[in-house]
Amino acid sequence: MSKERIIRSGDYRKRPLWFDALNAFWKKAHSMGRGPSLDKDELINAARYSANLHDLGKDFWDEPLERLIHSLNHEARLHPIGHFISRKRIINLLMVRLRAEYWFKKHPGILEQDIYPPLVIVGLQRTGTTKLHRLLTADPDNRVLRSWEAINPAPLDKVINGKDKRIGAARTTEKALRMMAPGFFAIHPVEYSAPEEDILLLDVTFLSTTPEATSHVPSYATWLEKTDQSYAYAYGARLLQLLQWQKPGQRWIMKSPHHLEFLPLIEKYFSNPRFLWTHRDISECIPSFLSMVCHSRAIFSDEVSMDEVTAHWVRKTHYMLEKGIEFREKGHNHEKFTDILYEDLVEDPMGQLERIYERYGGIPAGLRESFRTAEIENPYGKYGLHDYSLADFSLTGGELAGLNSSYMKIYNGLDPSKRTIHAPGK
Repeated sequence: MSKERIIRSGDYRKRPLWFDALNAFWKKAHSMGRGPSLDKDELINAARYSANLHDLGKDFWDEPLERLIHSLNHEARLHPIGHFISRKRIINLLMVRLRAEYWFKKHPGILEQDIYPPLVIVGLQRTGTTKLHRLLTADPDNRVLRSWEAINPAPLDKVINGKDKRIGAARTTEKALRMMAPGFFAIHPVEYSAPEEDILLLDVTFLSTTPEATSHVPSYATWLEKTDQSYAYAYGARLLQLLQWQKPGQRWIMKSPHHLEFLPLIEKYFSNPRFLWTHRDISECIPSFLSMVCHSRAIFSDEVSMDEVTAHWVRKTHYMLEKGIEFREKGHNHEKFTDILYEDLVEDPMGQLERIYERYGGIPAGLRESFRTAEIENPYGKYGLHDYSLADFSLTGGELAGLNSSYMKIYNGLDPSKRTIHAPGK
């Protein structure tokens, strides 16, 4: 553990010398500063050529991709490396779709499977969702999405054999991220074999909030919020069928703050979901996430504005919470939720796991040691410490609490002896 290494909010401006040198070289090499604009048809053709496949599926919807490309070209202020990564990422997502459609046609039984009933972790960003996700991964009955699977849910080859090239590809991706943003792992570790958020499966439809976290794409984000996401969740479910066909389990462990906004769609496309809502003082989790977004966006742009990040994501997290509360308070939906406080998860992880496993008859004796091992292998500060504050983003606890008063009623009600709404200026 590297406790000496501290990554602060403003450190997103500090990048490796080679990174800035390469950007400067590419800017001189292209009159536009980054190369030609992203083009939908060219990207689709490049994906088809690279995958040696043509069929994107009869229900492929290209408007989300068009909207995203427009924002990346005209709003994101991508630097050359950011432009390069964005292009490669879009091509890879299209290739994922091409390969998935290949397997769906080759093995029609994939889409005839019942999807395992999921436990869905839905807390806001930086509320302990990753810690809980990694703990639950220790149970072999839990089917989790590994990072290498999230990047490439469909096999790279047209024949499944003993050696899976996807693992090596994901290891290379992890090494590249470490090189470009060595401090990012102190904020959010992205390890090739670790569990990953299933929002990356929704990315295949180009309908997800991932671009909002990595780039300034306001017109795309506005359009996305007003657009029915059924298409994304329907295809995400198909990809989970493809994944469980490759490696079975008993229940899916899904995880993404993104889902807070779309809980009705989780119910629509997944059988008997149960929700694990992690909670943390919003005066801590929100600035932590804003800091993470700044570091993430610096991988794609030289012009990262903390004010833009704050304005966008403070409003967005409020909207996500309101949508989650709306679903939770409808009918008997509150019975589907298990609330987990961040402090309790840190101080007594086994106690929180006991609560989760009550509905499965308790934790099997042999599994307790596996959970303890997972806790030891993922200690706090494993890659360094993340330092942030409300002041970094010109925010106050009272301001956030006032904006999110509906959520604060739930949060304070979980343990009134511990919960307090911050006063202005604190």
